[in-house]
Amino acid sequence: MNKAVVLLSGGLDSTTLLYYARSKKFVPHCLIFDYGQRHKKEIRMAMALARKVKATFDVVKIQLPWQGSSLLDKKMKIPEQGDIDGKNIPSTYVPARNIIFLSFALSCAEAIGAKVIFIGANAVDYSGYPDCRPAFFDAYRKVIKTGVKTGVQGKNIEIQTPLLNMTKAQIIKMGMQLGVPYDLTWSCYKGGKKPCGVCDSCRLRMKGFKAVEGYIL
Repeated sequence: MNKAVVLLSGGLDSTTLLYYARSKKFVPHCLIFDYGQRHKKEIRMAMALARKVKATFDVVKIQLPWQGSSLLDKKMKIPEQGDIDGKNIPSTYVPARNIIFLSFALSCAEAIGAKVIFIGANAVDYSGYPDCRPAFFDAYRKVIKTGVKTGVQGKNIEIQTPLLNMTKAQIIKMGMQLGVPYDLTWSCYKGGKKPCGVCDSCRLRMKGFKAVEGYIL
């Protein structure tokens, strides 16, 4: 059995990644993180998506009492309508989030015998988070080789980031070919009945769909 750990948030990128991993004949085990984010809607969506493809999953609850992000602290305002240039790191950045998530994923992969971890990071149409950039993943791969049992034994666990250098439109086109149910995904930083349309995540999502000819939102 070709096992893989897939980090699944319930959003556009991670759901595309889940379907991509399945298309590559991996048997996915999804990690869904409840890390104190503003709403639970994305967690519910992720669980439903995992069940839809009959993938096993764990919901990992993490408490970050120091917060430090507008995604965690409801007293902070979610940025709206600002420029998304990839150079300025917005308040929605959660300190060391991908380091934390990948550490859990690495532990899970070792425990279940998975050889690959899939993470849907993107460094093209993104908000400038440092832990979504190629240099970060190159550095973390070195950590794996020296910091865990499989690494020092030469049985390395691979981190795959197939969406890293793709535009949102390219990701959506690939997802359409894979049959991704984008209507079941949730990208908005807010947990309302409908996406707010003004946060970074909503605007990047809309930009991608508008660039895909023939796709109706």
